[in-house]
Amino acid sequence: MNKNVLIMLCSLVALAGVSGSAIAAGDAALEHANVNIRDTAAAQRGARLFVNYCMSCHSASYMRYNRLAEDLGLGEDLVKEHLMFADAKIGDTMEVAMRPADGEAWLGKAPPDLSLTARARGTDWLYTYFLSFYRDEAGSWNNVVLPNASMPHVLWQLQGIQEPVIVEHDGQPTVERLELAQPGMQSPEDYEETVRDLVTFLEYLGEPAELKRRNVGIWVLLFLVVFALTSYALKAEYWRDVH
Repeated sequence: MNKNVLIMLCSLVALAGVSGSAIAAGDAALEHANVNIRDTAAAQRGARLFVNYCMSCHSASYMRYNRLAEDLGLGEDLVKEHLMFADAKIGDTMEVAMRPADGEAWLGKAPPDLSLTARARGTDWLYTYFLSFYRDEAGSWNNVVLPNASMPHVLWQLQGIQEPVIVEHDGQPTVERLELAQPGMQSPEDYEETVRDLVTFLEYLGEPAELKRRNVGIWVLLFLVVFALTSYALKAEYWRDVH
């Protein structure tokens, strides 16, 4: 499908999502994402999900495709074949065609860049957010974690459609839990793994240097241990003659 058509469809669905009324207060308990940024396979799968489901509207302007190819062990050929649009170059940043002015006109607010979202929100928040979409009484997408979010549930075909169970709390209707009303292409367990992969990639986007930094940190700590032992041995040898 043409990239511009995808952007228009995303925009129209998002506008419909804005019309839904908020029921939840947005203070839902967060589930633990348990992501592992060193799980390269999960980050690779997350990169594919990000490109296929998120980049219609959201960019990751701090990341370049060639850096992605290197860090995730994909190689430039695989990145070009599976993660890049036809008009992109390997040295380009992960930008979308939607202009901020168009996004603001269509959605009321330009879709944010997702480069630092994991650092700003946290992985638990993102994980719970992607699990918490539901159809509200107006037939629009809503979210327990972020009520009245203008973003549609782009992963609904994988998860299915959830509906809220509403209870009265202090005189206000509140979402007690979500129930799966229409199954998706994946089981709930498989969908949770899919979301975990996507969140793993978003965490990598927030600090790509973390992969190398952790590896360097291990060698630095080993060096300090060896240095400390050597220094102690030299000190003991020196003071033995003094005494």
